[in-house]
Amino acid sequence: MSDEQTVFIVDDDAAVRESLALLLEASGFTIAQYETGNAFLEALSADSTGCLIIDVRMPGLSGLEVQKRLVDRNATLPVIIMTGHGDLPMAVKAMKAGAVDFLEKPFDLAGLTESVTNALNKSAENLLEANQAAEIGRRLARLTERERQVLDELVIGNLNKVIAFNLSISPRTVEIHRAHAMEKMQARNLAHLVRLAITAGVVPNISAAD
Repeated sequence: MSDEQTVFIVDDDAAVRESLALLLEASGFTIAQYETGNAFLEALSADSTGCLIIDVRMPGLSGLEVQKRLVDRNATLPVIIMTGHGDLPMAVKAMKAGAVDFLEKPFDLAGLTESVTNALNKSAENLLEANQAAEIGRRLARLTERERQVLDELVIGNLNKVIAFNLSISPRTVEIHRAHAMEKMQARNLAHLVRLAITAGVVPNISAAD
């Protein structure tokens, strides 16, 4: 995968796309243009990085609909919504749905570059978090069934003696499984182990803590 981030521009108005592309390319950004939301979605690959600037009103898929499709794909591409006169309510709706910013036409160069820079920084953060979560998931997969059961209990907040009772094993055995889990998860301490587990999506049944 290339480390280069791309600013994807989607607008059915060719003049708008070209003017945006010229402004951003002059500021050093890499650009890809699409006339429709469908064309953009078809071209987007799983490893694409950067941000999306999309018109809120377009024939076919609207900007809000494309934004929803990205969410459905679990894509982490930050979205900047372009709005015209009277589109502010839709821009607010887009922001509530996760868009990082909105731009009003005509564009201000300083505001445009600042918005895109912030979105690209957010994209880099999203990618880093996704990579970290994937690595923690790989560590989690190395745990034995019993180590995972102990980890679930630890995430709930149970003490060793409670875990021992719940799992019908001795407190000493709990300590051994806990130590193995910490080693495999590369945890510095118990608090770190719990944070790693939560990052990996460990959400045990809290009824076990009652």
